[in-house]
Amino acid sequence: MTDKTSNAMWGGRFAAGPDAIMEAINASIGYDQRMARQDIEGSRAHAAMLAAQGIVTDSDAEAIREGLLTVLSEIEGGTFEFSTALEDIHMNVEARLKEVIGEPAGRLHTGRSRNDQVATDFKLWVRDQIDAAITGIDALIRALLTQAEDGADWVMPGFTHLQTAQPVTWGHHMMAYVEMFARDLSRFKDARARMNECPLGAAALAGTGFPIDRHMTAEALGFDRPAANSLDAVSDRDFALEFLAASSICAMHLSRMAEELVIWSSAQFRFVTLSDRFSTGSSIMPQKKNPDAAELIRAKIGRIFGAHTALLIVMKGLPLAYSKDMQEDKEQVFDAADNLMLALAAMEGMVKDMSANRPSLEAAAASGFSTATDLADWLVRELNMPFRDAHHVTGALVALAEGKGCDLPDLSLDEMQSVNTSITEDVFGVLGVHNSVASRTSYGGTAPSQVRSQIARWKEILA
Repeated sequence: MTDKTSNAMWGGRFAAGPDAIMEAINASIGYDQRMARQDIEGSRAHAAMLAAQGIVTDSDAEAIREGLLTVLSEIEGGTFEFSTALEDIHMNVEARLKEVIGEPAGRLHTGRSRNDQVATDFKLWVRDQIDAAITGIDALIRALLTQAEDGADWVMPGFTHLQTAQPVTWGHHMMAYVEMFARDLSRFKDARARMNECPLGAAALAGTGFPIDRHMTAEALGFDRPAANSLDAVSDRDFALEFLAASSICAMHLSRMAEELVIWSSAQFRFVTLSDRFSTGSSIMPQKKNPDAAELIRAKIGRIFGAHTALLIVMKGLPLAYSKDMQEDKEQVFDAADNLMLALAAMEGMVKDMSANRPSLEAAAASGFSTATDLADWLVRELNMPFRDAHHVTGALVALAEGKGCDLPDLSLDEMQSVNTSITEDVFGVLGVHNSVASRTSYGGTAPSQVRSQIARWKEILA
């Protein structure tokens, strides 16, 4: 395909082509060529509808549809020559189609505009990315379920303020992320359902006088229905914003988990060992094993947040219907989608490959007076002590243990009774970390029985 020095598609209104600066700022082909498959898919559906409605002949429609497949094969095969003079993927495809099939190519654009064409292409592309994100999140959830099942009864410290709070189970901690990513799954599915209205046929902004069948093209492209207002159809980018919003929340979850993996894999914690596939060494310190994949996930998230903000700013001041500003809607969405999928795949790989260090988890779970709340609960339950009084007594016992350099279970009964004479030998039954987690049997609690119940529930949901 030969390069064009001016855009003949503009017609007689423009006698001269834009200069180099205008061409550079106006062209989007450098990035919107990623929508080639969606553009051709939409054009094939449009051509079939035009023939069905008698707007073009069957032979012209067939030539168009076959010619578009030829163009697609050239693009996918890497032999297609993209032209910046032709601005975008739509004009590039149409110009090449004319070279392939001749005069019938000029009939393809009947009853539509680049405005509804690009909105349709972009929706199809975003919808495909939502489907990919759903698949990626599903795979990550399944990897987390495997970790949870393997360590349903392994004790570890639960934290608030990154300070030891109460013992929990490894399975319970993994299931917390299952719940988080499941909400992401729900958001993407919800966004997909809401966006699934077809803009094609809205034309420039007002619809068309040709007797088109928008329900036919909507169905052919897998949409639930045609968009109901032509102005809104071409000016709407809510679907891209919702994709970025859902991506941003999911990315935030990925970043939180990445942060924990960075902490947990450190020599100070030794909670997990990440596989060599997702770690790197140091150029100077041979002992180092750096959690680079987790750190890069944590960093890349900013690009997704930035994309969401950028598109909001592009759209915030635009009157209806289409403005050229909206050409700036794609690059950040493409970049965000790429980074989200990369982060999801990397996190799934790390979760599948990582090994939890059970002895380190258990040792940490027993430190930091993690069963203090269990002691306070015992005082309330067994001695009928008001909770605030129990809290005070427990605090005094923690201070006593801290002064002796030991943990609560290491205090003798005499030492405990020096704080409160009513304490009995039975108190030691609640001070072990295993007893602590086993007692948390309320719905959603950390008890292994509850963890296994939640694992079974999620397996059924995913099935």
